[in-house]
Amino acid sequence: MKIALITGDHQRHAYLASRLAATGTLAGWVVEEREAFLPAPPPGLPAETEALFKRHFRLREEAETAVFGTPQVDVSRFGVSREDLNAPATIDYLRSLEPDLVISYGCHKLEAPLREAVGATFWNTHGGLSPQYRGVITHFWPSYMLEPQMTGMTLHETTDELDGGAIIHQSGAVLRRGDGVHLLAARTVKAYADTIGPLLARLDPAALPAGIRQKSTGKLWTSRDWRPEHLHLVYDHHGDRIVDAVLDGRLEGREPKLLSVLEPQGA
Repeated sequence: MKIALITGDHQRHAYLASRLAATGTLAGWVVEEREAFLPAPPPGLPAETEALFKRHFRLREEAETAVFGTPQVDVSRFGVSREDLNAPATIDYLRSLEPDLVISYGCHKLEAPLREAVGATFWNTHGGLSPQYRGVITHFWPSYMLEPQMTGMTLHETTDELDGGAIIHQSGAVLRRGDGVHLLAARTVKAYADTIGPLLARLDPAALPAGIRQKSTGKLWTSRDWRPEHLHLVYDHHGDRIVDAVLDGRLEGREPKLLSVLEPQGA
């Protein structure tokens, strides 16, 4: 099995690359330069909301450093901007790797011409459980909706529909007392990255499995859905201890139904 990886440039993306590389299947890695991991607050926020915005993203950086560290990945690497993600040079690099499978995670949309030109199977890693949490910021919304147990990861077939492709594999969160929204998210990504490599490595490249079609459209979360004011519920009202509230039985909600064609009984 030869895998090409296309990701963003954050620590979580490098961690997945390091875990795939450890299996000996990673032939090369396209890295898209993403936005700053510590964004500036939008102008005009009330002082308390601005302070909460800064705290939220500082805690994210601390959680990802604690969980992922600084991964080392010793494979061929090709850096691109967002504008060049689907450019001919990227296609040429991917084709030179002769991959059986291309995995994407945390990059912008891979257009159909690129996918067709490379001539490999494309699967996308999504940081959320599809179809309930498709789109963006989907490790925040389960906690905001008071169901952190619905935090998870989905590997699905890459299509033109955002996070709507047939499901290859899903893994869920393990709720740990004391974890806030960012530690919950980081541990969820780590658990997925630690287990997906061996599952992929044992596949027959000539007979990759078809996914399980998503039976509903679910909810597509967009960047416009999120506002800094949402942070007040998580931090001011719940003290970033929504996981504890579930473990204590003070909150109840849906339980995830995980799907997988890599593990017959699911994740």
